Amino acid sequence: MLRLLFLLCFTLSAQRIPVVLSTDVGNEVDDQWAIVYLLLQPKFDVKGVMSAHAPSLAPPQGRVSLQILRDVVEHRMAMHSHPPLVEGGHVPLADTKTPIASPAVDFLIEVSRGYSESNRLQVLNIGAITDVASAILKDPTITRRIRVLNMGFNNWQQGGNEFNIANDPRAMQVVLDSDVPLVTGTGDVCRRDLALSLDQARAMVAGRGPIGDWLWTEFAAWYYRHVKPLRKDDFSKPWMIWDNIVLAHLLGMTEAEERSRPRLGDDMIFQHAPAGAARKITWITRVDSKALWADFLGLLDRYQATHAIRPFER
Repeated sequence: MLRLLFLLCFTLSAQRIPVVLSTDVGNEVDDQWAIVYLLLQPKFDVKGVMSAHAPSLAPPQGRVSLQILRDVVEHRMAMHSHPPLVEGGHVPLADTKTPIASPAVDFLIEVSRGYSESNRLQVLNIGAITDVASAILKDPTITRRIRVLNMGFNNWQQGGNEFNIANDPRAMQVVLDSDVPLVTGTGDVCRRDLALSLDQARAMVAGRGPIGDWLWTEFAAWYYRHVKPLRKDDFSKPWMIWDNIVLAHLLGMTEAEERSRPRLGDDMIFQHAPAGAARKITWITRVDSKALWADFLGLLDRYQATHAIRPFER
């Protein structure tokens, strides 16, 4: 019986998806939702969560993001045992040849050594892609051990000056020019499939336990500061939970298509390769948001029903 139980546990563990997340949490509101979903998802074997820089964070940006990440995981989610939380770089790349040094770069390279072309580590990137690009520059063989799923660009046709890309366009050039398998979720798909109105966000998470109350308060604060027109009672504009697009893809809740892999100009506009080019990129074209939110809320309810979490306080 013990041997059968061991084999069952080993099989379930082997079927889980190995994941590392890089997040600029603290910059906006969507990273918090993605971190909660990631850490509550039993299909993921989370190897670590890395912080990332963003210009809206105080310097040193990677360290400040790490402090916020710890608060999310250890305070808001009350996780006493959790995957490693690792400090990312503080600044973008100076050029496309020189990696930055950070604990996250070394961590990603080291964790990736346990994987291969037939069993890749899934690297979810929902901020500047600096640490991933630096890992590629420092150890080019990592491209044979990881797959990158990135939230970025306005659309697949042009690319464009989207926040995550603009925070380190040279790093994105490094990743696009490498041979690492790459999946990308763009802003236009997020706007269509992952937009929540203020009322929708309230109905989903307000009053749904301490974590739900915290997510709602974060969403409402962001909405009133950055989305709702000042001094106008206009609540028509939604806001996007952008970063969940890469989690949705890893969970099989998206549609996608493969195209020739573009290069990225210094103006952040794509230089497209011919249709038959050998190097490819996968573009997410649709998210099943109904399935995504049902799964997210179910996991949130189950976690809070079995864990003691203090009532939310600002």
